[in-house]
Amino acid sequence: MFLTKIKVSITKLILPLLYGILKLLKTNTRVINYLIDKKDKANNSYDFQSFINQLLHEKKMIALDVGAQGGFNSDKFFPEKYNKFFKTILVDPFKDSLENEKNKFIIKTGLWSSKTNRKLNVLNKRPQSSSMYEPDKRSLEIYGFKERDFHLFDVSKTEVVECDTLSSSLKKLSVNTLDYLKIDTQGAELEVLKGLEGYRPIMIKCEIQIFPMYKDMPKWTEVADFLYDLNYILSDWKKIGSHATKAPAEMDMVFLPNFLTDSGKKLIFQKEKEFISLMLMTGQINLLKKISKILNLGYRNIYKNLEDKYFN
Repeated sequence: MFLTKIKVSITKLILPLLYGILKLLKTNTRVINYLIDKKDKANNSYDFQSFINQLLHEKKMIALDVGAQGGFNSDKFFPEKYNKFFKTILVDPFKDSLENEKNKFIIKTGLWSSKTNRKLNVLNKRPQSSSMYEPDKRSLEIYGFKERDFHLFDVSKTEVVECDTLSSSLKKLSVNTLDYLKIDTQGAELEVLKGLEGYRPIMIKCEIQIFPMYKDMPKWTEVADFLYDLNYILSDWKKIGSHATKAPAEMDMVFLPNFLTDSGKKLIFQKEKEFISLMLMTGQINLLKKISKILNLGYRNIYKNLEDKYFN
């Protein structure tokens, strides 16, 4: 009883102090972004190339990068040393943005939920922010932009872009399966996802704007709900907002098949080697072990003794 009272007293002293420190650090974004940086550093310290070679042999995983200015994996979602394990398909309606990309499939049209023509708002001063939706300058301060820089989001011109669905575009390339999907389309992510049809990647990374930067774009919850309805679950996130406020303005969300549902289990079992490879590449060691235990996955000799350095 005496020891219990001491523990309670110490807790009452420590918790307010800890809260004060975290508040001082603006914990909502800074601490989370610190942990994300820590995760990236931990992931960069691994080298799973030999393990992945054992799993895949000469087989390449199929990756679709939608909004691929800068090339495949330009945001270093996983270390560049793993790029060689992918057969990549890049999508960007700006015809010159991928001219230096060699030995890759390139789709030079837009992706949408149907075959259509869409107006693209081109931002010459900030090409990476060009969008099917018009920028909403009222939101820019939340993203950390000063008023003197709002002109960067002036629409320089509009172009009519031919669009097709993700499914139709892949079929034209005779691509019948998809392992990794990355989408960064400045608000059009939901419309791209609606074109999946029968394709079911085993990992999806999608940019999500919690605080909309564009007018009339879908709510971020619609994107998450759509993927949950397809039996995916949120497994990770990256890049939470800016330090302009504590608000999580935007982030990259990572989705996996829901391993607790029949369809999610089936998808993982169908692509077991690819699933394990992607989990290793992205540093999700402990989560891989737990999913492996639940589903009784194979190849556990490869990763059962690995240490998840994020927790150390």
